Amino acid sequence: MNDLEVRQLRYFVAVAEELHFGRAADRLAMAQPALSRAIRHLERQLGATLLERTTRQVSLTAAGLVLLRDARTALEAVTAAAHRTRQAGSLSPRLRIALKADIDGGLLPRILDAYGADSAALPPQLILGAFGEQPQALRDGRADVALLLHPFDDRGLDSEPLLTEPLLAALAAADPLAARTHLCLADLDGRQLIGGSSAGRSQPAGFHHDPPLPDHEQGPSGAHKSSSNPARPAANLSEIFSLVETGSVVFFAPESVAQRYPRPGIAYRPVDDLPDTTLAVAWPQDARSPAVAAFVRAACTVATTAHAQTAPVMHSATT
Repeated sequence: MNDLEVRQLRYFVAVAEELHFGRAADRLAMAQPALSRAIRHLERQLGATLLERTTRQVSLTAAGLVLLRDARTALEAVTAAAHRTRQAGSLSPRLRIALKADIDGGLLPRILDAYGADSAALPPQLILGAFGEQPQALRDGRADVALLLHPFDDRGLDSEPLLTEPLLAALAAADPLAARTHLCLADLDGRQLIGGSSAGRSQPAGFHHDPPLPDHEQGPSGAHKSSSNPARPAANLSEIFSLVETGSVVFFAPESVAQRYPRPGIAYRPVDDLPDTTLAVAWPQDARSPAVAAFVRAACTVATTAHAQTAPVMHSATT
């Protein structure tokens, strides 16, 4: 059997994720007949049927599921090799830090100060992204280290917890529930979260997002299937706050975010049966960079100091 090519794996992953040759061809910017021929050639090369095709649908066989898992890993490794090689060969290398804006527990400035004092430090570069993007950025080499909330996809990653804090429900100040001092998830049943899921039926473990869905509950390319009348996705805190203030959605924010962004149109309320959230620092398991080690040391030291100095819960965040 001839060795597989990266191009073949990309073709197969596109079809396997879309489960539709037309959409996959569009995604790959190629003609559908050429893509179909390439997949048939791949099946002959491997001696295995990867896809079941009918006039109505395309589905993965057992062999296809195995190849999809391993092909994703292989493509991640190829992409990571390119990104990391460029970084290593750069005339001005930097430590690339992935995070969601404002999701740092208020620790990032102090971490950067402590990190900058280490002799192994490189100039930092912040890689801002949406929720859930940070683990993939580490795996594919776009970032060297990340600050992110549990739970996350930790395949191939090491991590250390930094800070655990309560999650608060952000409601419109005019919402009748805002008159209460404490809530439970059942009180929020039927309310919409950012992304469209029901607040009362989910068990969120992070800021305005739901835990990842199993593969069979995701749409094309891993996108979540939306519920009926889903809330419009919001790109940043300003948009989220606007949606909350109008009563369109509720969202769950770490206490540090609530303290940083008090707004007269929003009431933050504790939810008694909502788990706390934990901020972590994460990095690739095979990382050997002294700068990564310096950043992790700085993050853990700052978090330990912050924990020792933490005052009781600030009630101003919930009034």
